Amino acid sequence: MTRHAEPVMGTVFSFDVREDPGVDPGVVERALADAVAWLHQVDATFSTYRPGSVISRLGRGELDLADCPPDVADVLDRCAAAETRTGGYFTMTPGGALDPSAMVKGWAIERASQILLKAGLVRHSVNGGGDVRLRGEPEPGRPWRVGVAHPLRPGRLAAVITGRDLAVATSGTAERGAHIVDPHTGRPPTALASITLVGADMTETDSMATAAFAMGEAAREWVEDQDGLEALAVTATGHTWRTSGFARHTHA
Repeated sequence: MTRHAEPVMGTVFSFDVREDPGVDPGVVERALADAVAWLHQVDATFSTYRPGSVISRLGRGELDLADCPPDVADVLDRCAAAETRTGGYFTMTPGGALDPSAMVKGWAIERASQILLKAGLVRHSVNGGGDVRLRGEPEPGRPWRVGVAHPLRPGRLAAVITGRDLAVATSGTAERGAHIVDPHTGRPPTALASITLVGADMTETDSMATAAFAMGEAAREWVEDQDGLEALAVTATGHTWRTSGFARHTHA
């Protein structure tokens, strides 16, 4: 087992790699180094807190999209698709300024996981600030377990998700306060304290979790209509609801 924690992108990314017998330790070391380097590259390109980042310069009109690295067009295309899919509840221009951060973290986690996978490390987890990409299983016959923090009861869990080859993403106010805005009203949504989505791809799951939180109670019906996504929500009053297929992710 190899574990690594890396402060980057304003949070901490944690890697948990379970090596199969015969795997060269050097392979693990190089793959982790590549994944960490990727995250720092993403931060340098997409951080809205860095005035000199590509995304900051693009937003100020100092660069044309054609002059940016191809990853920028890829992310912005994904953002545009997410806006359409969610009826505008996902946005890459919160407050009117270019900021694709709600897409970037999940996209970065997914790519970091793919770097490890391509190196032959098929059993691992990548956790970026509580959003977790799981591959394979930690031990033969045993699934990964991911605790979902209860947003209104510090130290308590709202659920424990178990499974293999899953993406788990939570949006809410517990960690960063009211940082998500409903693009339709311009105000922070207040109906939910948190919503956790489970899917097969972290890029999709994380971005859709942000949009679902902005939807409030309407998220339940919307997620039910989305193929491959399930949700657990804690409302502002402490009530909990789950989509119809969520239960299959809470046991081995």
